[in-house]
Amino acid sequence: MLDASRISQRIKLRQLSVFVAVVEHGSMAKAAEHLSISQPVISKMIASLEQTLGLPLLERSRLGVTPTLYGEALLKRSIALSNDLRSGVDELQALADPTIGELRIGSTEPVMAGLLPAIIDRLSRQYPRLALHIIEGEPPELQDRYLRNHDIDLMIGRLPSPTPAADTDVQELLHESGVVVAGLNNPWVRRRKIRLAELVNERWCLPPRESFPGGWIANAFHASALEVPRPSVTVYSILMQSALLASERFLSFLPASMLHYSAKRLSMKILPVEMPAQMWPIGIITLKGRTPSPARRLFIDCALEIAKPLAGKRTPDR
Repeated sequence: MLDASRISQRIKLRQLSVFVAVVEHGSMAKAAEHLSISQPVISKMIASLEQTLGLPLLERSRLGVTPTLYGEALLKRSIALSNDLRSGVDELQALADPTIGELRIGSTEPVMAGLLPAIIDRLSRQYPRLALHIIEGEPPELQDRYLRNHDIDLMIGRLPSPTPAADTDVQELLHESGVVVAGLNNPWVRRRKIRLAELVNERWCLPPRESFPGGWIANAFHASALEVPRPSVTVYSILMQSALLASERFLSFLPASMLHYSAKRLSMKILPVEMPAQMWPIGIITLKGRTPSPARRLFIDCALEIAKPLAGKRTPDR
C-alpha cells in the first residue's frame, strides 16, 4: 500500500463521488443510472480506487454491493470532504458578497418551535439572499453525527453535556427552564397563583419519563415533595402536545423560551405556578478548526441579539 501523501495525490474527487454513489444506491448499475454514465466506467473507477489504496472497498454479491470495513471508513471521510468542498465554495461566494450564501443548521424541536424562528425571521429580513437549511434531531445526535460529519455548520439547542467536547466551540445563549402551560380557555388560566400540588390530578400530556424533558419534569415534582402525575397522554412531539392543549382539557410542561417567542401563535398560556429553579443552557455549537463563514457569523450575532431578553433571566417568564 502506498504512503498517505502519495495516495492523496493520486485519488480524484470524481472517484470518491462515484464510490459514495455506489454505496448509497447499493449497486454499480443503479449508481451508473443516477450519474448518467456507463456501468463499465463505474467499475473501472472503483477498481482504480481500490488499486490505489491497496484495499478492498466493496463486497460484491448477487444482491449488489456493500462497503467493507475499509469502505465504511472511506465513505465517512468522502462525505465529510464533499461537505467541506461545498462549504468552501459557499465561503468563496460569500466573500464576494457577505449577505449571500448558505447555512446548514441542526436544531431541536423545542428550539424550532420558538427561538429559532425568531432568529430566522430577523435574519431573513436583514439578509433576504441567505439560504438556510434546517435539520431536526436530538442534541447528542446533532453533535456526534451531523456536526462531526460536516452535514451541518452549527447546532443550536440544549447543550448535550455540561462540559463542551474538546473539538467544539460553544456560544451560550440563555438558561432554560420549563413552565406549566394550558390552552387559552382552560379554567386554570383565570387563577393568579397556583401551587403545583393543586395540579397533580389534572389531565396531563407529558413527554416520556426516560426522555430529557420527562426527567426534568419528574425532578420538578420530586423537588416539591410530590409524586409525578400519571399522564393521560404520553407523547414526545410538541406538535401533538400543542394540539391537545388547544382542546382546553390538558396541561403540559414546555420550555419557557418557546412560550416567550410563540405563546400567541400556539394559542396557549403559562400558568402562574412556582417551579423549582432547575435550569439548563441553550447554546450554539460549532466545530473547532473550521473557518467560520460570513453566514455563520451573521447567524450567531443575530441569535445573541434575539436571546438577549432571556439571557439574564434565572426564572421562567410569566
